[in-house]
Amino acid sequence: MFGAFEGTRLVASARFHNMRQWWQGQSMPMAGVGGVKVAPEYRGRGVGRALMNGLIPELVTRGFPVSTLYPATAPLYRSLGWELAGGRYETTVPMQALARLVAPDQAATGQAAGGSGAGSSAVPAGLRRATAADAAVVADTVGQVYGSLGDCGPATFDLGSVADWLDDDNHLAYLAGDGFLSYRWANVHESMRVEVLAAASASTARAFWQLLASHGTMADEVRACLAPDDPVSWLIAEPVAAVRQAWKWMLRLVDVPAAVAARGFPAGVEASVLLEVADDQLPANTGRWRLQVSDGSGKIARVGPLAPAGDSSPVLRLGARGIAALYAGLPLTTLRRAGLAAGGDQAGDGPLDSAFGCRPAFMVHDF
Repeated sequence: MFGAFEGTRLVASARFHNMRQWWQGQSMPMAGVGGVKVAPEYRGRGVGRALMNGLIPELVTRGFPVSTLYPATAPLYRSLGWELAGGRYETTVPMQALARLVAPDQAATGQAAGGSGAGSSAVPAGLRRATAADAAVVADTVGQVYGSLGDCGPATFDLGSVADWLDDDNHLAYLAGDGFLSYRWANVHESMRVEVLAAASASTARAFWQLLASHGTMADEVRACLAPDDPVSWLIAEPVAAVRQAWKWMLRLVDVPAAVAARGFPAGVEASVLLEVADDQLPANTGRWRLQVSDGSGKIARVGPLAPAGDSSPVLRLGARGIAALYAGLPLTTLRRAGLAAGGDQAGDGPLDSAFGCRPAFMVHDF
């Protein structure tokens, strides 16, 4: 927690959470910045910027490769190196649509009709209620799901925060061997609010949705924070699941070499690209770098300083915002047209887009 004071009076505050974030099957420490507040009478006087300029070096000291935040206003954070990277998506499903799920395709699964199809109540092995004592198991299980699915963006909190969350009497949580479900009532029992539905297998995903469907006489709909490509639309008979981006979040690379080394990359992609990064807030990220990706992993090594002004070599040039957006999977054609990248050539664009390209980046928690 950080505070800005005038004398002994607190006029602004901010905090960051010690989290882990998953990128293409690999996780790393992530600082989730939140609660940035400035007293109304002190706004527009540079207090927020001073507060964040004090916070950024602490992220370096604590060893965070990356940081994310949900911006109430984007210009300040963009000026400090954060850039839009993903969304928090909400899927709404009418309870009626969950009453009978579509059976698995027999041609694909080889299962006989009715074995675990529509209306089946088969329960995955080990499915049980989760309590605060299960915090470590919950965090590990959710992380394993995100890793096995190759998700990009989702994050988990520290164990103390997870335990407090599970200790909430208004909160229902279930663990399976390869999944975790967390939900609560919302809108005076008009809907079920799903906070996390992470399932690595078809049987666990189906069991979780059937648990939610069991509340069908008491709620009209399920509102769930999920990946935008969650399979629920393929589990219900009619295309009535509505997906919307509820909120956008921003990413910053705090330590470029550490962030690249910790990230997962698609198997089979090979890349060796020269690029330049200019980062005014964190000069350690500034310089000319050689990025190499192979066998699902990557590394980036400094090869020299930035080229002098007027240099015409065809090297790709990125600022702190551009490298964050590239890292999150935005294609270089988009980055160039947004003014976040310059230079380089088509020969280098393809390998970079293939290396960093991923499914839409998403998070399920706010903070």
